[in-house]
Amino acid sequence: MSQYNHIALQHFVKEVFIQIGCPENEAEEASEVLVNADLRGVDSHGVARLHGYIRLWEEGRINAKPNIKIIHETPSTAVIDGDKGLGLVVAPFAMRIAMEKAEKVGTGWVSVKNSNHYGIAGHHSMMALEKDMIGWSMTNASPLVSPTFSKERLLGTNPISIAIPTKNQPPYVADFATTTVANGKLEVLKRKNEKAPLGWVQDKDGKGTTDVDALKKGGSMLPLGGSREHSGHKGYILGSIVDIFSAVLSGANYGPWAPPFVSFLPLKENPVGEGLGHFLGAMRIDAFRPAEDFKYHMDNWIETFRASETTGENDQVLIPGDPEREMSADRKAHGIPLLPAVVKDLSDIGGKFGLKFEDYFNGVY
Repeated sequence: MSQYNHIALQHFVKEVFIQIGCPENEAEEASEVLVNADLRGVDSHGVARLHGYIRLWEEGRINAKPNIKIIHETPSTAVIDGDKGLGLVVAPFAMRIAMEKAEKVGTGWVSVKNSNHYGIAGHHSMMALEKDMIGWSMTNASPLVSPTFSKERLLGTNPISIAIPTKNQPPYVADFATTTVANGKLEVLKRKNEKAPLGWVQDKDGKGTTDVDALKKGGSMLPLGGSREHSGHKGYILGSIVDIFSAVLSGANYGPWAPPFVSFLPLKENPVGEGLGHFLGAMRIDAFRPAEDFKYHMDNWIETFRASETTGENDQVLIPGDPEREMSADRKAHGIPLLPAVVKDLSDIGGKFGLKFEDYFNGVY
């Protein structure tokens, strides 16, 4: 795989978003969210997803110039209508509202409807770190997941991210799907011609399989934990909480009505809401205790866990956010590796708009 400079890559993605009609500032933000996913090693949600957004725009499911607005609010809460905009833009807008409310009254909670796929959950929760706040980020997603004991697709991968500031230690950043794996990981395995580990997906009859094309054949993904014996019911519960907070609370489509990310699948008839939903939150630390005291003890918490006795000589206790932070530093220094199939996708997308992908890395722009 070739390595690609993250700044040039973001420039290319930004130009693509401008070409579909996004205002420059929103194209900049959307491109930052996508490339940040690649930097953090979440390749399944990075520039490999660009073609998905473009196809949804071509189908009229994404509005490149949305009028994002608050439709209901209290001092600490709000509901936002994303006007079918890119979730990559709508979610940061919502997070800024949450932070503004937290600055005024201690906490801010924003539920969003009428949006689209918002990229990695961690990008949005980490925005709160800049304000010395704890950030929350959740979204519902395309129904690809069966609840425990079912073979029907009723939930999405429905991620949760919580970012917590520290004093001297790197921040604590949890960012995880409520399924055994994110759907994009199956796409990555398919591009590599590899099988899925048993426990990730089940076939249309509800039996475990390693087929990366199981979803296309009527199968489904499994909640975090997989089987009931491995506590898959807990993953199902987590996913349902995200669905309720993101969609039932906001007026977005929930459960099987959540719109699919792929443009070739039709929207479900008789929708119960509008678009996808998100839930963003910000908590001012000093609304609970002095911020410096909290951050001192967060450092102590992290140091205690890092110093714990490990199960093996070469094992290391990691803090949520460690692998992504280390990956980001490496990829900023050495470039982002892109699979040939992804490069071809990006080149094809560029060709649609008169942009030459490779020129962005050859000093042309």
